[in-house]
Amino acid sequence: MPDTLKIALIQLTTPADQAAALAQAVPLIERAAAEGAQLILTPECSNLMEIRKDQKGLKVTVAEKDVCVQGYRDLARRLSVPILMGSAIVMENEGELRSSSDSGSATKDHHAVNRTLLIGPDGELIDVYDKVHLFDVELANGESYKESNGITGGTRAVVADVAGVKLGMSICYDVRFAYLFRMLAKAGASVITTPAAFTQPTGKAHWEVLLRARAIETGAFVLAPAQGGLHEDGRKTWGHSLVVGPWGEVIASLDHDRPDVLFATLDLSEVAKARAALPQLKHDRDIVLS
Repeated sequence: MPDTLKIALIQLTTPADQAAALAQAVPLIERAAAEGAQLILTPECSNLMEIRKDQKGLKVTVAEKDVCVQGYRDLARRLSVPILMGSAIVMENEGELRSSSDSGSATKDHHAVNRTLLIGPDGELIDVYDKVHLFDVELANGESYKESNGITGGTRAVVADVAGVKLGMSICYDVRFAYLFRMLAKAGASVITTPAAFTQPTGKAHWEVLLRARAIETGAFVLAPAQGGLHEDGRKTWGHSLVVGPWGEVIASLDHDRPDVLFATLDLSEVAKARAALPQLKHDRDIVLS
């Protein structure tokens, strides 16, 4: 494992179109690479922010045909730097066109996922992670979200090797489920990524405190690139991308919701220090509820 790792978190206000999403991200990613980032991370839904049902189904495709996903792979290859595409809304597979015996019309099975893609400096996929915990909530301000209407939740936790570091993956709403982060840390992750598209009400109330809590509990760095601002589909996201150290300290943050780049250099030796000071990952016990 290297002693340090320079990272760049890309904050976006992703549009409702993959080509436009790529056009917004490219100059920010190029800037990050030019300033020496060894790992670049983008937010949840980096390829598409589209909540309108009549539009979303027309736009989502498999990763191999998604112009934004393929653009990120080309960028990683051209810049020779690994990129964690925080997530892309893509079809898990193309499905099969089948004719209805009743109507004779063709329909397609849609099986979309909210997927982190970890891309190596050669443009090849290192690993992927499908968001496990889906955002099905009704907020007090009247906002309502049912992510499970169009997305199928993942079933596996993922730790991958990139830039000499063991990296665990989560996405947005996952941050509220501490057991996932503990599982990643116990599997060896010293860095955990939490790309997000937090709403403004939940972001203002919970964003920083949740990320700091997950870092403290795991003794790991938590990296949280965020969506921010008003999107074409009407959503407003919190922004305020954040890097938290293994002792729970905020190392770097943005104080706004505009597209930007946030740099930080991680001292990876701090993970071992935090876990030696508080060896909580070794202290699990089996208990019963009575």
